[in-house]
Amino acid sequence: MDEVTEVTQLILHERQARDRGWWQAMRERLAPDAAVRLSWFRGTGAEFVTESEEMAARGDNATHHLCPPVVDVHGTRALAEAPATIHIRSELGGVPVDLTSHARLLYRAERRSGRWVITSLDAVYEHDTLLPAVPGTTIDIDPDALRQARPSYRMLARLLNARGYRVDDLYGDDRPEPVQRLYRSLSAWLTASGR
Repeated sequence: MDEVTEVTQLILHERQARDRGWWQAMRERLAPDAAVRLSWFRGTGAEFVTESEEMAARGDNATHHLCPPVVDVHGTRALAEAPATIHIRSELGGVPVDLTSHARLLYRAERRSGRWVITSLDAVYEHDTLLPAVPGTTIDIDPDALRQARPSYRMLARLLNARGYRVDDLYGDDRPEPVQRLYRSLSAWLTASGR
């Protein structure tokens, strides 16, 4: 198997393991010291698996649908960008809701001890929607609070905050400068590896 395919399968298997609750398989793909920065989580790869397991045990589940990733390999380092649609079925104010969040997942991977592992995961949020799961049901959301929220992930933040998760300042297409800095730092990291 060529390296691009190996890295592609690495990230697809990591997301599959996350969605299916296959925690050991997820651990095997994330370096314990990986830097993970997502909507509801900041920490290491090892902590991310533990927190994901606890999140699922509370009934807070998400599924991730990935488009084919773009993968660049340079020596023992690789970058991958996978457009993703994140689906969450939950409840907001007693109303069953469906959240859809569009994002790009940015992975760094390294070949360590002869195998590829994920060493960082960041998300860039694009836009999202929140709909009642039952047509005709009304979701009670304060319009003033929405006007103050970032458009790249306003519904995601509203739902996660209501479920008890803290959503910090995230990468989003509504603020392109930090996103471009992130891309530049990832590119510099990749090409600094040598062969």
